[in-house]
Amino acid sequence: MANRNLFTLILLLGSLSTISPFSIDMYLPGFPAIASSLGTSIARVQLSLTSYLVGIAVGQLFYGPLLDRFGRKKPLYVGLVIYILSSFACAAVSTVDELIYLRFIQAIGGCAGMVAAQTLVRDLFPVNKIAQAFAYLTLVIAVSPMIAPTVGGYLTAHLDWHYLFIVLGAITTVILIFTKLYLPPGLPPDPSISLKPLKVFHKYVYVLKNKQFLTYILVGGIAGAAPFAYIAGSSDVFINLYGLSETTYGWIFAFLAVAMIGSTQLNHILLKKFSNQLIIRVALSYQVVLGVILVLGIYYDWFSVWVFVGMLFVFLTGHGLSIPNSAALSLAPFSQNAGSASAMMGFMRMAIGGLVTALVSIFHDGSALPMVLLMAFCIAGGLLILSIYHRKRILVIARKSKNSLKMAYR
Repeated sequence: MANRNLFTLILLLGSLSTISPFSIDMYLPGFPAIASSLGTSIARVQLSLTSYLVGIAVGQLFYGPLLDRFGRKKPLYVGLVIYILSSFACAAVSTVDELIYLRFIQAIGGCAGMVAAQTLVRDLFPVNKIAQAFAYLTLVIAVSPMIAPTVGGYLTAHLDWHYLFIVLGAITTVILIFTKLYLPPGLPPDPSISLKPLKVFHKYVYVLKNKQFLTYILVGGIAGAAPFAYIAGSSDVFINLYGLSETTYGWIFAFLAVAMIGSTQLNHILLKKFSNQLIIRVALSYQVVLGVILVLGIYYDWFSVWVFVGMLFVFLTGHGLSIPNSAALSLAPFSQNAGSASAMMGFMRMAIGGLVTALVSIFHDGSALPMVLLMAFCIAGGLLILSIYHRKRILVIARKSKNSLKMAYR
């Protein structure tokens, strides 16, 4: 694949993948303004983030079989149109309940881009290049949290929070046009794929029975939920607790996104010398240590706002190392049913992420402690599952070796 074509492909897949991150990150600085405008609380507005994540999780389960049955592009077009229409509708809401509902519909449309992009990576790249492709993709996605909150902060401060959703609809319209013109179709439609609910269910069960897949979607889903805790709680912490402006918060969010961009590039280099499994294990291990320090620092009030930002920066570097590798290891076993596998992977990540954001809202106490506690627990949970999986693999290998030696001596 020529470098120019590779750049165009990664940029298009990355743009599709960034629709949902942009939809999350860009309206974070507007949380206080939305709460004030709609006459509700920050905790209630946070539930619109939860509903968005739930919508992504549910929507992906439907798009997986649709992408396999009808090809990659037709379901993608439908999803993008749903997203665009619901984005403009979000700009016209008058109550927080309307916003929560419409954010769910918006997510149902937007998640098509995420599932299609992941599936097309599996279609268009050989198995030994999937992790590298995901690293490039993650790099493009990582630009989103640099740009989105900064743009959102300025839109909220100088115009109005309603423009957040108008801009999201306009951006996705442009992405739809370029997708139609330049995105390769991937694998052709497969008419043999059944869309009957029972058969779709059995296909997901088949995917989940793969031990490697199940392990790494749990590792990536649980550990990958740590940034969702940060996303859900950060605007309240920085704007209300530390008294920073919306624009300053946007720049802090952008600065912290550099942690993920740098680590995805580091991951690209590390993959030349180390295995995916080792990189994930090391990343999660140092994140656990940092998570404990963050919890203690917030509880005992050790940190100024800028020290806290620095600690979060180091913590979030692990996200750019663990997520691309866990995604690659999850999808590697599948040459067929890649759409269903991608959808299940996305469902698990967003379902766990939605749960974590809801917990941030439930345990909201006006401090940063619920946010950092959930971040630390997520990383510890991911590392625990990974450790159990590797321990079982070692025991299986040892048992097979022992049996082989017995056969050799007979």
